[in-house]
Amino acid sequence: MTNASRIPVIRLLLLGVLVLAATSWAQKRPPISEQIAKTYGLDSFGQIERIRYTFNADLGEVKLSRTWVWEPKADQVFYEGKDKAGKPVKLTYLRSQLSSQAAVVKDEIDPAFINDQYWLLFPLHLVWDRSAKVEETGMHKLPLGKGSARRVVVTYPSEGYSPGDTWELFVGTDNRIREWTYHHGGSVEPTVVASWEDYKRAGPLLVSLNHRGMREGKPVRVFFSDVAVKLVGGANTWVKAQ
Repeated sequence: MTNASRIPVIRLLLLGVLVLAATSWAQKRPPISEQIAKTYGLDSFGQIERIRYTFNADLGEVKLSRTWVWEPKADQVFYEGKDKAGKPVKLTYLRSQLSSQAAVVKDEIDPAFINDQYWLLFPLHLVWDRSAKVEETGMHKLPLGKGSARRVVVTYPSEGYSPGDTWELFVGTDNRIREWTYHHGGSVEPTVVASWEDYKRAGPLLVSLNHRGMREGKPVRVFFSDVAVKLVGGANTWVKAQ
């Protein structure tokens, strides 16, 4: 999280690894993991052929916009954005062939894809990420808003792509995330605190399009635009979030 262009670039386990069936190192998780993931469309995710979205971030002086099209079954990614020099970039790559890609793809674009995709689809990773430890800890006060919600703590192992990173999800009775906090490396003080607002449906997926909060003591807003999905057998038609 030393690079200001990442909000944050979360070094989580790659999706090609995450969707494996339970193994000896998989963590046993409470029922709320599946309940939340199903609320956001887990059971129907296999119907999705492509997901399109633009990740936007406002850090005050720094503003970002990155457009993605992800094909989950092939794990192919299309990226449209800018490089460090501000020049337009468009490219497509297979994540299974990441090792053979140019350094800019491996070191900058794919980490940005992981980061942005987790902001959009994190609830599904409660089931997908088998190495993460998930605990439900009862009712807790919301870190930003008024009231309280069920607190679900997601902790990644000390080794791998996201060593020790911890998330606190504050979940309503409808199994929707209302707010979350991110603790880089398991830090005591949260690195990011943000709301989950402006819920829409894109086909079978439930997505939050707006996140407002604080990052390292400064205001931050992450929001999504142009979110849509193409369904298997859907006649090549995009279904927009609404």
